[in-house]
Amino acid sequence: MKKGLLILSIAALGFAACNGGFKKGASGLLYKVHEDVEGDSIKEGDFISLNIIAKTDGDSVLYNSYEMDRASQTFVPKPMYDGDLFTAIMQLTKGDSATIKVDIDSAEKKGQPRPQGIKGKYIIYTVKIEDVIKKDTTKEQEFQSKIEAFFKAEGDRAKKAEAPKLEKYIKDNSLKAQKYPSGLQVATLTEGTGVQPKPGDSVMVNYTGKLVSGKVFDTSLPEVAKKNNIYNPAREPYTTLNLVIGQGNVIPGFDEGVLKMKKGGKSVLLIPSALAYGEQGMQGGMIGPFTPLVFEIELVNVVPGKGVATPISPEAPKK
Repeated sequence: MKKGLLILSIAALGFAACNGGFKKGASGLLYKVHEDVEGDSIKEGDFISLNIIAKTDGDSVLYNSYEMDRASQTFVPKPMYDGDLFTAIMQLTKGDSATIKVDIDSAEKKGQPRPQGIKGKYIIYTVKIEDVIKKDTTKEQEFQSKIEAFFKAEGDRAKKAEAPKLEKYIKDNSLKAQKYPSGLQVATLTEGTGVQPKPGDSVMVNYTGKLVSGKVFDTSLPEVAKKNNIYNPAREPYTTLNLVIGQGNVIPGFDEGVLKMKKGGKSVLLIPSALAYGEQGMQGGMIGPFTPLVFEIELVNVVPGKGVATPISPEAPKK
């Protein structure tokens, strides 16, 4: 960022002396710039792509875009109050990285709801500004075209990286996987001794879904959910996923993988995006475009015949 602009911005916000190396701003805001790149500071309405890690004072991770294997994107909003996260982000520019501490008590006094279950004084953000597309109200179509080009380039990058990511996961985890014509790969951990399901059979499975980064995004096992900080008490009782297999009730790679198992077996399914959430990703942003998935599966039971699927948890890997 431009040093002169930074000084002016700090003065305008009333920044004071350092606090353990951090600059102090309005409403208890603290931040420290680690990489300081020359350029114009981010402004309201700009489009930014950033990697971000959010933690509590106690070092509990609330969000980590690196684990999601992709940066987050947003249009920069007007700060909700002088001293929120975007107050600090608007002091940065493309290439900058910083640690930002947002005072939870001050945010609550400014009318922001206190995050449930979070103790301590701060939410601590570590941010890296990967890209900035400057808002230009006189060239709105050009602005939108640049954003479209950004997402096209991101999609092309993700598509190109998908196969190498899966192969790296297989190598790093010493898996022996069989690849099928669809692109699905299956690594058998325990060979089942029971019946092999057919399309239309009812199955009961335990599962854990991961990204190739190792980030667990869903599971039927409460102990795994707790270990990976995704436990949801409202989901209790955690239980097996019960469904009619081969009927499109889950993503295609999950269907195909379970159909290749036998009762009592355990396998790792390595699912390319074409058999998961494709080039669009999952609605809501949890799983991005061209994202390969890993499912650890235990086939607990198989009931032959065409039945009706029991209700599936909202967090189950639906199609």
